[in-house]
Amino acid sequence: MKYYIIAGEASGDLHGSNLMKALFEEDSKADIRFWGGDLMQTVGGTLVKHYKELAFMGFAEVIMNLSTILNNIKFCKADIVKYKPDVIIFIDYPGFNMRIAKWAKERNIKTHYYISPQIWAWKENRIKAIKRDFDKLYVILPFEKDFYEKKHHFPVEFVGHPLIDAIHNRLKLDDAKFRTENNLDEKPIIALLPGSRKQEISKMLEQMLAVVDDFKDYQFVIAGAPGQELSYYEQFLKKKSVHLISNKTYDLLSVSMAALVTSGTATLETALHKVPEIVCYKGNWISYQIAKRIITLKYISLVNLIMDKEVVTELIQDQCNKKRIKEELHKLLQPENRSRMLGEYELLEQKLGGDGASKKVAHLIYESIKI
Repeated sequence: MKYYIIAGEASGDLHGSNLMKALFEEDSKADIRFWGGDLMQTVGGTLVKHYKELAFMGFAEVIMNLSTILNNIKFCKADIVKYKPDVIIFIDYPGFNMRIAKWAKERNIKTHYYISPQIWAWKENRIKAIKRDFDKLYVILPFEKDFYEKKHHFPVEFVGHPLIDAIHNRLKLDDAKFRTENNLDEKPIIALLPGSRKQEISKMLEQMLAVVDDFKDYQFVIAGAPGQELSYYEQFLKKKSVHLISNKTYDLLSVSMAALVTSGTATLETALHKVPEIVCYKGNWISYQIAKRIITLKYISLVNLIMDKEVVTELIQDQCNKKRIKEELHKLLQPENRSRMLGEYELLEQKLGGDGASKKVAHLIYESIKI
C-alpha cells in the first residue's frame, strides 16, 4: 500500500516515526512518502519537506509568510496527485492538514487523522469540517472519545497515547554518566522546563529561577529547547549557579527529583517520567484575559484534564510568583506528597491505555484500506 503522511512539527515527527515503524511491520510492501523530520527520515520512506520549512507560529508570522504557506499547500496537492496514495495520514498540525484533507476528500482519497486537534479546548466549530473531511479519526486522550462520540456523534478510535511508547522504548539512562558528562554533582536535581518558544521562556524562566537560592540542597537544571541557542538562556542566569542542558529533556527528566513545568505537552511527559511537578503559566495580561474567556476548561495541564481532578498544582498568572512557587515546591519535596503524586501517575498511565498506540493505529489503518 502507498501511504502519504503529513507531520508539520517536532512532536509530529516523533509520533510519525513510530507510526512508520509500525506500518512497515504491519505491511511488508508499505511505500511511504511523507512531510516530517529527521526521526521519520531515519525510519525510511521518502521525505518531501522538512517540518522546519513549515513552522510558522503566531498571527503576525503567518501573515508575513503567507505566500510560502500557500505555495506549500499547492505543492502538497500536486505531490499527492502525482503519488496517488491509498491513504493520507494527517498527524495533528490542523491549520495545514485540514486544508489538505478537505481537498483530498473531494477527490475521494482516503483521509485518516492521527492525533486530532484539541477542539475540546477551543475552535470547537471545527467539528463540522472534521466530520465532513475525515474517514477515520484516531484520538490519544481518553476523554476525547466521549467528546466526539457522545457530544458530536462522530465515531473515533481511542488508541492510547504515543508518548508512552516514546518514553518506554528509550534505553535506560546511566545516571552517573549523565551527571559526569553534563558537569552535574550528586545533589538531587530539580528540572526547569520553561517552554520552547522565546516568548514563553522569557516569562516563565524568570519566575522559576527566583526560587533557586531557597533550595541550597538541590541543583536546578534548565531543559533547553531544540532550536533555541544557548546564549538566549544565559541572559536570565546572571550569577545563579544553574545548569543548562540543551535538547536532552527526556534524559534530564529521567534523573530528576522534581520539576517546574510550563503548561503544555511537557506536563504529561514529566508525569510519564514519574517526576513530581508543579505546572506554571504566566502570559501577556491581555492574551490571558482573552484566552480565559475562550477556553472554558477546569484545568490547563493535561495531567489534571485526563484525571479530571487536581493531581498536580497549577500556578496560573498572578499565582505564578516566587512566594507560591517556593511554597508548593517545599510541599512537593516532602516524601508523603511525592508518594501520593507518583501513585496518581500510575493511574494516569492506565487511563492513557498503556503501550502500543503506534501499533494499534498502524493495524487499524492497514485493515481499513486493504479491503
